[in-house]
Amino acid sequence: MTSELRNLVERAFDDVMKMDIDAVLTRFADNCVLHDPHYPNPRMVGKAAIRDGLSWGFGAMQKMGFTIITYFEAENHTSAVIEVDTAHVLKQGMKLNFPQIFVIETKDGLITRMQAYEPYGPHGINGFVLSLTRLARKLSGK
Repeated sequence: MTSELRNLVERAFDDVMKMDIDAVLTRFADNCVLHDPHYPNPRMVGKAAIRDGLSWGFGAMQKMGFTIITYFEAENHTSAVIEVDTAHVLKQGMKLNFPQIFVIETKDGLITRMQAYEPYGPHGINGFVLSLTRLARKLSGK
């Protein structure tokens, strides 16, 4: 049996894949927080900021795709963690395929927080040091 939260999550992803901003926004509470590092402003608070972010994102996309791989729902049925395979196509034709995790919190049947996590390594000096360490280990046969 599919829960109300799972239905909300699936409808939200479907609306994003249709690139229907108005439909997506009906799934969010007025003061929702959407955090996704792929956007110019990774932390978007409120529907106006989310609309602006989604307009930017949809403007670059020919197609958006999300396939739910794993779905975990909290016992209180107000939050979930969703693992997805992401398959997007940019307007220029470039395909973007990568896994993501979304953490979703809800209240009164609306999303109050949605945060995306990608499996990218650390950036900046930490990423540089880690890359050097991995290269050294690979060259030494470890």
